[in-house]
Amino acid sequence: MTLSLDIAHLTALYAQGKATPEAIVEEVFARIGRKGIAPDWIALRDKASVLDRVRHAPRGPLYGIPFAVKDNIDVGGMPTTCACPAFAYTPERSATVVERLEAAGAILIGKTNLDQFATGLNGTRSPYGIPTNVFNAEYISGGSSSGSAVAVADGLVSFSLGTDTAGSGRVPAAFNNIVGLKPTKGMISTRGVVPACKSQDAVSIFALTVADAAKVAEAAIAFDKDDCYARADAPPFAVTDFGRPLRVGIPNAPLSFFEDSEYQRLYHQTIDRLAELGAEITPFNFAPFRDTAALLYDGPWVAERLFAADDLSEDDLNPVVGDIIRSGRDKSALSVFEGFYRLAEFRRAADAEWKRMDVMVLPTAGTIYKIADILADPIRLNSNLGAYTNFVNLLDLSALAVPAGFRDDGIPFGVTLIGRAFADGQLAAVGDMLHRALDGAKLGATQASLSSSPPVTARPVKKRTVEVAVVGAHLRGQPLNGQLTERDAVYRETCRTAEGYRLYALPGTTPPKPGLVFDGSGPGGIEVEIWEMDEAAFGSFVRLIPAPLGIGTLVLDDGRQVKGFLCESHALHGAEDITEFGGWRAWLNRTAVA
Repeated sequence: MTLSLDIAHLTALYAQGKATPEAIVEEVFARIGRKGIAPDWIALRDKASVLDRVRHAPRGPLYGIPFAVKDNIDVGGMPTTCACPAFAYTPERSATVVERLEAAGAILIGKTNLDQFATGLNGTRSPYGIPTNVFNAEYISGGSSSGSAVAVADGLVSFSLGTDTAGSGRVPAAFNNIVGLKPTKGMISTRGVVPACKSQDAVSIFALTVADAAKVAEAAIAFDKDDCYARADAPPFAVTDFGRPLRVGIPNAPLSFFEDSEYQRLYHQTIDRLAELGAEITPFNFAPFRDTAALLYDGPWVAERLFAADDLSEDDLNPVVGDIIRSGRDKSALSVFEGFYRLAEFRRAADAEWKRMDVMVLPTAGTIYKIADILADPIRLNSNLGAYTNFVNLLDLSALAVPAGFRDDGIPFGVTLIGRAFADGQLAAVGDMLHRALDGAKLGATQASLSSSPPVTARPVKKRTVEVAVVGAHLRGQPLNGQLTERDAVYRETCRTAEGYRLYALPGTTPPKPGLVFDGSGPGGIEVEIWEMDEAAFGSFVRLIPAPLGIGTLVLDDGRQVKGFLCESHALHGAEDITEFGGWRAWLNRTAVA
């Protein structure tokens, strides 16, 4: 049996001493060599340098796991082309997400092909060749993350990164029988990613199983203060249940499958399967989601695509990509605002539909096309591919594409589970359950069975929690810290306040306490510790706090806002300004030395 590269299997082999990362890297390069680099890959790392990296890889949760990245994502020392040789540049530093994955021990093999400038859902728009469907080379692989999906489905790497603006991290997953996780925008940093539509882009994850995608997401997701679209309010990724009987939304009017009766049959089979698994099937009005989807290319957002490619000549661009990008020059400032207003209307209507359901289930694509057909009619057929994906990022939703069967001719079909923002971990629990309900499910185009890979482990629904910034006697090692630990509060991190804050040593307090005050002129940078506790514990904790101290809202130096200790200004009479020490602990240490 061919060695499976799914993460759970490799991790088990390493733990049992039955394989080494060096041996896996050799196997990966051998597989790529047998298939050939083109058209799936644009560039590979030198094998010797990869083996050297293996020897120095951190032994983190992804230790020794081979992966690939779409070639619009920076890797230090490797060209970023966006499938456009005239655009290519070589960055010194990798994208934040690549840095995080390598810090977790993952091993980067190379960069994969894509629709030029991530413009397309079909995978045919690249001068480096056309990656083909892993089940039938006459059919498209899907795009724009074409090479990334094919590399995973073919068993060449364990996982890969794509990007997803209109469905590029979901459509190729469906067409190649793998999982495509499109997280909530801003959860994975896009610093170091060449933008398609910067305000709508998300880094996506392709994997053989939902459990593998979740494991990668846990390592990849983190707040990045250097990414202007990063979400400081994003929770850590964690697989959790919805906490009640699952309400699955399906459109209350017939969907178009573009004359593909097999895809239509497989979609309805999926709905029946969910009902058998205990889900409550709930019809909803799909109209606001459908109308939002049309905005992505018919509205002003197409003008964002000029950001990366406006300086290139017609000869530098794929003709179809060039026509799409140049159409953005016709958008006026007025049309941009009109688009914002229409989107706001659609979002309000969509919000009302979410009251009916926890998750909606749609076909990832209504049909699939042969390469020859796409080349003959590239705009209309590509538009059909995005009918059920284009709206997701515009409405700030989360999405997970999972395999859902095969047509009679052997071509895969997939569905997408869509949830509200930050429902990513909950979608993973549902997606894994649905994927495993398929009889005899295989991983991608490999012979490995899904049943041989462990399922995701869903945590119980987490209680609502509050993060509290403490600045003095509640710090670790200080006399009142026990008021936190006895409430099962968990230390999260040490950080500093934004500008505008001052710190004072309050007179006559037992035990000694500081007072943090916002006066707008202070230099800030005051050290605080962030502790997390559930809401009930927070309420009892607040009741312990004596005047003149209280809990207010603090602004941290990375822009986040948290609850934290503040002092009433009248208590500062006779208090010593200790702001220059940068924190209570530093002041205590300084006075101890003195």
